[in-house]
Amino acid sequence: MTFKDVTKWNTRISIVYAIGVWTMIGSYAYYRHMGYYDEKTVKKEEQEEKEKQNPNEVVYKTAHTKTIIIYKEDFVPFSTRIQNFFKSFSGGPGTGDN
Repeated sequence: MTFKDVTKWNTRISIVYAIGVWTMIGSYAYYRHMGYYDEKTVKKEEQEEKEKQNPNEVVYKTAHTKTIIIYKEDFVPFSTRIQNFFKSFSGGPGTGDN
């Protein structure tokens, strides 16, 4: 690969990157202008969501994900179930008369 080939690819990638960035900026401006993106509705949805919270729910939010953990009464986790299953083969506590 020669130096000319490298500069051609650099130019091509730069053009693709510029098109992508301007598309994102233009889309944001379009949705903002047309009223599809409204900050007030986003805040209202967050307030409604906070009001609906269950005391047995724990919500973890990050920039990209939202994880909801719901705790149920008398629920045994699967890891404990599997561990108890394998313990049953080892004999566990017992009299040992056999």
